[in-house]
Formats: sequence, structure tokens, C-alpha cells
Amino acid sequence: MGRSTVRAMSYADVNGQRIYFEDTGGDGPAVILAHGFLMDHEMFAPQVDALRGQYRVITWDERAFGLTEWDGRPFTYWDSAADCIGLLDHLGIDRAVVGGMSQGGFLSLRAALTAPERVRALILLDTQAGAEAPEKVELYKGMIDTWLAVGAVQELADVVANIIIADPVENPKWIAKWQAAPNEPMAEAGACLFGRDDVTDRLGEITCPALVVHGTEDTAIEMELAEAMAAGLSGSGPVVKVGGAHAANLTNPGPVNAAILDFLAGLPA
Repeated sequence: MGRSTVRAMSYADVNGQRIYFEDTGGDGPAVILAHGFLMDHEMFAPQVDALRGQYRVITWDERAFGLTEWDGRPFTYWDSAADCIGLLDHLGIDRAVVGGMSQGGFLSLRAALTAPERVRALILLDTQAGAEAPEKVELYKGMIDTWLAVGAVQELADVVANIIIADPVENPKWIAKWQAAPNEPMAEAGACLFGRDDVTDRLGEITCPALVVHGTEDTAIEMELAEAMAAGLSGSGPVVKVGGAHAANLTNPGPVNAAILDFLAGLPA
């Protein structure tokens, strides 16, 4: 097989973590994608397939998720942003299109704020700039407490899968992953999610081009929050609205991939 059809799987020692990543390689412009809460690099399989012919696509597992070997300590999305930039350093990539879904978007915004010279553009999928709403924190904390106590029992897993994925084919795949994974990392992962700061008032500092895509059935992050983020980013057009729930890139990849490809094709060289 040629290099363009092989996805290399590897680890990078970054900021005291052993970050798992996959890299399509190739000479195309780099695109690095960060997953949502409870997900991992595999949620971007449809985007990797669509982009790999023209772009070098890197997907990775964030602290407390997937195959990344995390030190177990508290962390913030600013730390995750530093991990993203550190992974680019490891790969010898000066500038990349940085993107992510939900918490992957949280860290992508923070990467653009801390290292703007490294971020060529942003791809923001079903995400927002604000902190978690207090009523959602209460609901989600209850779910996490149950998860920590007894694991991803079927009733809980079904509820969570329908919030994030809401797809009869994909739900069982991810529930199986959750039920096979250790419960303990959820404590710090949840603390990071619920305790994140609001960066809405800093969006004006981000001047690179930005693509905002959002699922019309997303109940985890409502459409108006995506619209507020897009309005605050000088480089963003209107939100691209696609069908699907929170992980619209996974369940409705056709329109999401079309939007991403169109956005990337229009970027300045």
C-alpha cells in the first residue's frame, strides 16, 4: 500500500502524557482533529476517509480517554490545547488546521488563543465557547456519579448514547467501548468538563478562518450557542446546519464532510 492509504498508529510523549495518535501522513496540508467527551479518535473515521486523499489528517486521544496513557492528575482544556500543540511539535508540523467536536472544540479554541501562529484555521463541530449551564452540570454530574459507582450500566449508557450519538448502528459500538473501559478516569474528565472557563469574551482575539458546523438535533449544545460562537469569530461565516445530534460528524458525515472539504479548499495557501 502507498503512504496515502496507510494510517500510522503511534504514541507521542507530550507534557508528561503518552498521547495516542493516528496520522495518515502524506504531503498535504495538515488537519488535526480532537474528539468529544466520552469519544476517541475513531469518531473521525468518516472525516479521515474523506480528507486523506488531499490532506494529512491526524486524530488523537485526549487525556482520560481512548488509548492515551494519562498521568491521572487534574487537567483543563488549556492543558489539552497544549497537548494538541505539543503533538504538532512532535510531528514537526509548524501550522495546521485545528479542529474538534464538542470538548475537542473547546480545546481547539484554546489552542487558537494560546498559539495563534500555529493554527491555520479552525473546524468547530457541535461545540461552543461558553461554560456549562448550571442545570446541565447538575444533570451530568448525577450521570458521572452513577458511572463512577457502577460503571456504564445499560440504562445509563443508553441515555448517554442517545444524547451524544442517537444512531441505532453507532450507539451499540460506543456503549461497548464505554462498558469495556475503566470507570476511574471519568472523575477528572468530568471535573474538567464542568469546571471549564467561558472564553466567549476572548473570541475577538481569534482572527483565523473558522468553520462552525452543528447538528440540528443537538440537545447537548443548543444551536444558539454555536451561532453565538460563530458571531464572535471574525473568521467565521454562518453556522452550517446539518442533520444529526451531538456527534453529527459521525452519524451524518455526508454534509459535514462536504462543508469541511469546501472550507479547506477555500483557505489561503
